[in-house]
Amino acid sequence: MSVHVHRDGPVTTVTLDRPDVRNAVDGPTAAALADAFRAFDADDEAAVAVLTGAGGTF
Repeated sequence: MSVHVHRDGPVTTVTLDRPDVRNAVDGPTAAALADAFRAFDADDEAAVAVLTGAGGTF
C-alpha cells in the first residue's frame, strides 16, 4: 500500500510511501489519500492530521 495511516491520540499521521518515485501521487495513491482524510474527517476524536512522505521526500 502506498499510504499508511497512524493514530496517536488526537494526531493522525498520513505517510506517502512511494520513495522509489519520490512519493509522486498517481490515481490509486490519490484515492488512498482521499480515503485516509475522509476517515480522519469522520473521526470525532481526531484533531490534527499530518501529511508526510517516506524516504526523505515530500
